[in-house]
Amino acid sequence: MTIEQSQWRTTSDGALLKVDNGLMELQVDLAAGTYDLVWRDGSALTGVSAAYRFGDDVLRTSDYGIHTAGGDAIQEVNDGAVRGIRLTVRHEAPELPLLKQHFTLYEERPSIVVGFELEAQAGGMLESNYLAPVLAASALGALRLGSGDGERAGDGNEAATALLALRVPFDNDKWVRYETTAMPGALESYEATAVYEPVSRRGMVMGSVRHDTWKTGLKLASGSGAHVEAVEAYGGAAGELTRDSIAHGAVTGATIASPDIWIGVYGDYRRGLEAFGQANAATVPALAWEQGVPFGWNSWSAAANKLDYDLYVKTSDFLRGMQDRGFHNNGDVYINFDSFWTNLTPEQLRQSVAHVNRNGQKAGIYWTPFAFWGKDASRKVEGTDGRYAYDELLLRDREGNVLPELDGGLAIDPTHPGNLLRTEYHLNRFVDWGFDYVKLDFLGHGALEGKHHDPSVHTGMQAYNLGMDCVRKLLAPERIGRPFHVNLSIAPLFPYQYGHSRRISCDAFGTLSDTEYMLNSLGGAWWANDAIYRFNDPDHTVLYKSYNQDATSYHEGRSRLNASVVSGTVLLLGDDFRKEEARERASEWLPNDKVMALARRGQTFVPVEGIPGAGSTDAFVLESHGEGMYLAVFNFDPVSPAVKSVPAERLAAGRGSSRYRLEDLWSGAATEGAGTIELPLAAGESALLKLTWLA
Repeated sequence: MTIEQSQWRTTSDGALLKVDNGLMELQVDLAAGTYDLVWRDGSALTGVSAAYRFGDDVLRTSDYGIHTAGGDAIQEVNDGAVRGIRLTVRHEAPELPLLKQHFTLYEERPSIVVGFELEAQAGGMLESNYLAPVLAASALGALRLGSGDGERAGDGNEAATALLALRVPFDNDKWVRYETTAMPGALESYEATAVYEPVSRRGMVMGSVRHDTWKTGLKLASGSGAHVEAVEAYGGAAGELTRDSIAHGAVTGATIASPDIWIGVYGDYRRGLEAFGQANAATVPALAWEQGVPFGWNSWSAAANKLDYDLYVKTSDFLRGMQDRGFHNNGDVYINFDSFWTNLTPEQLRQSVAHVNRNGQKAGIYWTPFAFWGKDASRKVEGTDGRYAYDELLLRDREGNVLPELDGGLAIDPTHPGNLLRTEYHLNRFVDWGFDYVKLDFLGHGALEGKHHDPSVHTGMQAYNLGMDCVRKLLAPERIGRPFHVNLSIAPLFPYQYGHSRRISCDAFGTLSDTEYMLNSLGGAWWANDAIYRFNDPDHTVLYKSYNQDATSYHEGRSRLNASVVSGTVLLLGDDFRKEEARERASEWLPNDKVMALARRGQTFVPVEGIPGAGSTDAFVLESHGEGMYLAVFNFDPVSPAVKSVPAERLAAGRGSSRYRLEDLWSGAATEGAGTIELPLAAGESALLKLTWLA
């Protein structure tokens, strides 16, 4: 391909350089040092500078005097099956580093990737902890959404048409929630955000597609509901919601680079978030998993610190019977230890693995690579032959003080050679003992900012990548000779290439409030499933009772199971099946062939509507090509019944007919209707339905 042969149109109008791919246009003002992005539907992001911290100042491209795009400024790119062009603009000024700004557009994509590099003057070195590829502000609206037809969606009511902005949490710790903020308002999101109209769903999605160095923050603010006045996407976020107690580390070098920011506009912001997930996976592939959805059990919700050999083997025996009735995926069921597997002796651990293997099952285990939970930090580190004590591994601030506890544990420096030896020791043991699954917990400790042992590591993300890459290599199938499932629990959302699955939320047990909380996360990050992770993990699927909660009602229990099925999913049960009611519910629900077949797909349902504030949307849909759709609807009220309404046009916009047939996957009952779907649900009840459109 040559640029002349493609659909690209590149024009220069004086100081204005334009690149158009037919869906959007990049406009670079070579006089002002700013750029605009304009989409065919009228959406725009305008007056944008790149910026960075230089000493005590924040400098922008607009502060430079010379802005050029020479004859070799446009280069062809070919990222696999996707072709595009990359425009490089040079910004120069005396006594300032050269700033090379990069814009990458692709054929038939309504999106762009922007980023920049700083190059020190000859013989010099740079240091900065703030690089922002996107910085724009305008009282008239730096970010505006078009409608495609020149009109805004809605009925003219300003409140009804006010833009919403999505906050994506940095991690899933401390029961953090995904949240939407209505404009006028302000928020800071991490690694990704979306701005959209709730009625039309038209939206702009923005986020980082490289996660090797920076924690990326995205700030949005406006005094108007019709547009966003201030937009900032920057590397260098650090604070309470990234769990940091000190500032983001400064990146150093003769050349330093910003995060790459992906920006796209879509007629449905949900498709935009899915495209963002796929753009990440195209940049750095997700960790491949071909063995299907893990079905099974995890010990934490059933027993917590009371875990013992008897519970483990009796659970294995009970689920052996459920396997015969359809609870499995290609015959596989995992029986997983959580924390406190150390309650068992080494001999009991070996016997446990042998027991589940005889039952035709696989064994899983638990570990925290980057957290120290002990009280005696002088204790020698296992796997190091006495060379290191834990005190030497603890992560410190830049003055040498041990970082404060996080979640009751102290952070371990992932780059310390003692921790690399410790990691090798534990993971080799798990492999040698015959385990096939590991849940890695409290991983956020490894991403904290601090002074790291490895002098080449300057940021928490660099350290986290180093530590997790060690894990990935040690558990690689080509090294150990078999598939080994890696599940990330309390962990940053990005980077993602070190786990096959990730807990989509913090701890979620069996109550209705747990179900609502977990579905809040699904409503904000369904797009991670089968993109950056093979599976979303909905955590403990408690059918009856968790160790730390009262028994749930019948509807509560089945709603928790429905919520797990629609999440994507890692389907690990969380009951003590020595309890009669737990056995009865499992025996009634788990043999349902249609529900289990849906779970085996490993496909996430998509929220019908956006997250309401910090709550959860109550309807999720999965389009099944050739089969119509599947619909899940929840009543989160634990006391009162409700009639839930789902307009047919919100499920399949543009259809010529809104007539449908509904089949309840639990009862088998079928009904027909047209227009709005009305579902009467008891307190805490949910419905899982197959929806077939009729002519």
